[in-house]
Amino acid sequence: MTAVYIHIPFCEHICYYCDFNKVFLEGQPVDRYVDLLIREMELTAATQEFAPTETVFVGGGTPTTLNEQQLTRLCEAVHRLFPLTDDVEFTFEANPGDLSLEKIRTLKAMGVNRISMGVQSFNNELLKQIGRIHTTEDVYQSIRNLDHIGFENVSIDLIFSLPNQTEDDFKDTLQKALALDLPHYSAYSLIIEPKTIFYNLMQKGQLILPGQDAEANMYDHLMTEMEKSGKLQYEISNFAAPGYQSRHNLVYWSNEHYFGFGAGAHGYLEDTRYSNYGPLKMYMAPLEENRLPVFQTKPLTLKEEMEEEIFLGLRKVAGVSKDRFLEKFGKPMDQVFEEAIQYTAEQGWLLNQNESIALTRAGRFLGNHVFREFL
Repeated sequence: MTAVYIHIPFCEHICYYCDFNKVFLEGQPVDRYVDLLIREMELTAATQEFAPTETVFVGGGTPTTLNEQQLTRLCEAVHRLFPLTDDVEFTFEANPGDLSLEKIRTLKAMGVNRISMGVQSFNNELLKQIGRIHTTEDVYQSIRNLDHIGFENVSIDLIFSLPNQTEDDFKDTLQKALALDLPHYSAYSLIIEPKTIFYNLMQKGQLILPGQDAEANMYDHLMTEMEKSGKLQYEISNFAAPGYQSRHNLVYWSNEHYFGFGAGAHGYLEDTRYSNYGPLKMYMAPLEENRLPVFQTKPLTLKEEMEEEIFLGLRKVAGVSKDRFLEKFGKPMDQVFEEAIQYTAEQGWLLNQNESIALTRAGRFLGNHVFREFL
C-alpha cells in the first residue's frame, strides 16, 4: 500500500504553541506553491511506481486557507497521480471558521472524506490566551456545515494542561466535545517547543502551567470519559468509535512507509527517512529547476529500525506484535530487548504477553519515559 502526506504551510495566524513548519498567509505565493507542490508529486511519480494508495493526509499549517480553485487543483493532482483505493481515507486538516459551505462542497466533490479540525478548547477566553482566532461558536457552525454537506467522518483535536487551565475547565471542554458525539477525538497534553511564543514566555518566567499532577488528572479523566462514551482508546492520544481509527496515523505508529510532499514534509521509504526543505524559497527553488526539494536523507541501521518499531508501536494500545517484529527483522523481540522488557514490566508500565508487548494504563502516563528504556 501507499500512504501520502501533503503539507500546506500557510496560516492566517500563528498559534502560540505551534512549532510546525508554517508561514503567515498574507503576501505569500500560494498559487505558485500549489503548482510546485504538484510538480514535486509529478517528479516523484516519474521515478516511483505507486502501490494502491489507501490514505492521503493533507496537513499544515492550515490546508483550508487554500481557496476553492487551489483546493480543486491540488485534489485533482492527487487523483491523477496516485492509484487511490475505493475505500481510500482522504483527510484534510482544518480550523473552525475556515470551513465555509463552498469549501466543504469543494472538498466533498474532490473525494475528501475525513476532516480533522483543530478545536483545542471550548473556553473562548483560553482560546485567546493560546493564540487561536476561532470561537466556540465557530466550532459549532463548522460542525453544522460539515453535517449539512454530508461529512460523517469528523475528528477534533483538543489540548490539555494549557496555561492557566484548571482541571474543571478541561472537564467542561471534554463534556462539550463529547456532546457532539463525533467518531474520532485526539487529545494531547501541551508540550512547550523551542521557537514558539510559549517557549519565549516560559524562558522569561511568564508562563503559568497547571503542573504535572493536574496534567495527570486531566489525562486520567480523558481516558475514563472517552471509554464511558464508547470512544475506544487505540493510541496514547487518540480515541475513536469502532471502525473510525485514523488509518493514516496508524501508518506512522505501525512504522510503515509513506511519502511526504510539501515544504518541511517528512517521508519514510524502504530503510530511509527523508525531509524536504522547510523555508518556502528553499523548497520552491529546486522545483523551479525540476529537481526534488529533499533537504536530507537518513538511512536507518537495523538497530534504529528495531528501536523505532518499538517506540512508535508502543503508542498503540494494541502494542507491538512479536510475530510481526520477527517477520520484519529476523530476530525475536524478547531477545533483542530482553532487559528493557523485563525492567518496564517489573515497574508495572508494560504488559508482556505471548503475542505482543503493550503499555499498561499506568504506562500510558509515562510513555516517553518507557520509550527511552528501549533506546
